[in-house]
Amino acid sequence: MARIFDVIEYPNEMRDEIVHRFPESGPGSFRIGSQVIVRESQSAVFFRDGNALDVFGPGRHTIVTYNIPLLIDKIGKALFSERTPFPAEVYFVSMREFADRKWGTPQPIIVRNPNMGLGVALLQGFGTYSFQVNDVQQFVTQIVGAQGIYRTSDIESRLRSMLLSKLSDLLGETAAKNSVPELIGLTEELGAGVRAKAQDDFLALGLALKSFYIENLKPSTKSAEELRAMGMLDMQTYTQLQAADALRDAAQNPSGGAGLTAGIGAGVGVGQVIAGSLAGMTGAQPPAGQTPAAAGAAAAMPDVMTPAEAAAYLKVSEEDVIAAITAGDLKARKLGSAYRISKQALEEFLKG
Repeated sequence: MARIFDVIEYPNEMRDEIVHRFPESGPGSFRIGSQVIVRESQSAVFFRDGNALDVFGPGRHTIVTYNIPLLIDKIGKALFSERTPFPAEVYFVSMREFADRKWGTPQPIIVRNPNMGLGVALLQGFGTYSFQVNDVQQFVTQIVGAQGIYRTSDIESRLRSMLLSKLSDLLGETAAKNSVPELIGLTEELGAGVRAKAQDDFLALGLALKSFYIENLKPSTKSAEELRAMGMLDMQTYTQLQAADALRDAAQNPSGGAGLTAGIGAGVGVGQVIAGSLAGMTGAQPPAGQTPAAAGAAAAMPDVMTPAEAAAYLKVSEEDVIAAITAGDLKARKLGSAYRISKQALEEFLKG
């Protein structure tokens, strides 16, 4: 039996789909007088011959094509290699609010922090946002194109980049008048500011930014390393910060280990760094005739050392020290699973 007309609908909740095209690929050969049924949570864009002709709201709609039943089957397709000469497509667009979309700062945002610490800080944050299609035809023609299915995952990366750009800009403006602790207390105001700044960019895509919430905003836990990598810390300040971290770790990890030297730098002993850094922070100077390096070296060799401390003093890796202990070349006392090396044993090892 020949097709007289078509009923085109998409009875799907479209929880992650923003747009669904009928047909999903290739040209549609809908008959003249075909019906398009649009659900309450949808809109539809009707294309004919590559042009967007109409936008349909919820309800039943009749579309006009040049595909006349029977005639198009017998004559039209025969002349056009089994393809319809009058293609038409319908794009169903979800009008629901896509809520609880996640955002976060993959890289910390640098802000001024006057009169506190280094004068700058790196902030990290995360939260949620929501959006909705605002201009159906604009979104389909400008963003979706001819894709059969367009999901939230296809555009989320772009939206997050836009939001993070606005957040970074707003934090830079706000930090000029507020310290970092004050910024952290302004999450609601910052969220409203990002919504206002990003709204035009969303509208340009045919979308509306419905909400933007900052759930957490805090200083980066690796600020010293990241600032150093960004070239914003000189070596002296960086070493002082790392020495303070080493002191803290030593207090929390009395058994010692490689954690004490993490991030300080190869070939630099913990004692040397701590002594030199503390001297720099307190303004103390080494005794007359003694260079800062010599003062650090003297402080770098305590009576009892961990393999990591011995390795730093010897300017070798901790694995080399463990290998020397295992081979019997370096005497050490094993307490549980940890080695301890006396100053005398290390001096004898150096003498050969």
